[in-house]
Amino acid sequence: MTKTPLIFLLLCNSMAFAQQKPPQADYLSIHESTFGIKQSEISGKKMTLQECEEAFIKSNLSLLAQQYDISQAEADVIQAKIWYLPQLQLSANAYDPQNKKAFHIGQSKEASVSQLIYLGGKKKNEVEFAKSNVELAKLQFSQLLASLRAQLRTTFYSLYFEQHKLADIKIQLDYLNNLLAAYKEQGKKGNVSLKDQVRLQTMAIDLNNEKTTAINNSINLQQQLRVLISSQEDVLPKLTDQEADQELAVKPTMALDKIYQLALENNADYQFALKTSESSQLFTRWQQSLNTPDINLGLSYSQNGGVFRNELNVTAAIPIPLWKQNKGNVIKAKYAEEEAKKNIEVQRQLLESQIRSNYQSWENQYTQYFTITPDDLHNIAVVYDGIFNNFKKGNISLVEFTDFMDSYRISILKLYDMKKEIILNAEQLNYLAQTSIFNSTHVN
Repeated sequence: MTKTPLIFLLLCNSMAFAQQKPPQADYLSIHESTFGIKQSEISGKKMTLQECEEAFIKSNLSLLAQQYDISQAEADVIQAKIWYLPQLQLSANAYDPQNKKAFHIGQSKEASVSQLIYLGGKKKNEVEFAKSNVELAKLQFSQLLASLRAQLRTTFYSLYFEQHKLADIKIQLDYLNNLLAAYKEQGKKGNVSLKDQVRLQTMAIDLNNEKTTAINNSINLQQQLRVLISSQEDVLPKLTDQEADQELAVKPTMALDKIYQLALENNADYQFALKTSESSQLFTRWQQSLNTPDINLGLSYSQNGGVFRNELNVTAAIPIPLWKQNKGNVIKAKYAEEEAKKNIEVQRQLLESQIRSNYQSWENQYTQYFTITPDDLHNIAVVYDGIFNNFKKGNISLVEFTDFMDSYRISILKLYDMKKEIILNAEQLNYLAQTSIFNSTHVN
């Protein structure tokens, strides 16, 4: 049987296939019309990064809840400043056994007033410790704010690139599905082999799996974004390709060592470790002061119950034994103090390691990506276009076509991942240093 030329197969298919050729200018660019294809799978209200951050600051439930911890710590300071109130004691006869009368007070009345006096700086140390807890609560809030804000920004950019991957996958899948439909139709007529149909079907399955993965990733990222900004509807990044390219191209405004120094000054996790150590020292001091006995001073009056009538006496009470009544808690506090000091070094080393690791990752990805020149991109676009044209004309085999498409698909997705990692590593460096080290309008 004479086989029908491949050009005939493609002509028998609709002209849509031929009209879906990607633009030759830049094979990585997704035009707005193309990007709109994916809205049927993933929809949502478009928001800029700034709009997302404003909604996050205003409405994030975790931040709102964390603020109550600061208020509670401030209330503890108020409570720590309060002394025990003076104690008033009255005494009178309840029953007179001689006269058999109840509440026959007669000439026997007693009254006393006493006040607990704190010694050893207890109150001062307790107040200072409570104030340090306020600072810790504020730093915990800063920790949460920085962490969630970094999560918001990385989620925003991750969703942006996931959506673009989805758009590219859809374009390739549309090409392939049209071609597969033509092959199946001609296969019924015996013009193409089952092997060729299966090869195309396998490619279609792979692309559909990647499409499903991209959709699921987008849905998960959207859910994270909704929670972060407390939105009642799904959100899509409002970011142009030009803005993304500008974000991609920025470099650090300072050297690595300077980034590290800024991180030591600004990183909330490291500052929390420093403040925890300071707070543990204050706690130890407070516990040590508790070993100093307090004295209860008072004044008592007895109408007829003492040696003399209408006695006015000064009273004093002090616990026995006098010292080391809080010895165990002091020892425990000192161990906690030593632990806090060690944790400072742990946090410092961890911070340095994270900064160097993220900086190297950013630098490697940045260098690798920007070794691809505009000429390289143009050449790939030309080859891509040429492969399709030659395949339609029957100048190359299906095997050559599918091999190229597999390579192209893998390369495109890797490039999107590379671009995403460059930005995410930059965002992580900004988070670790908690200051803007990238000169970009999108990095605040």
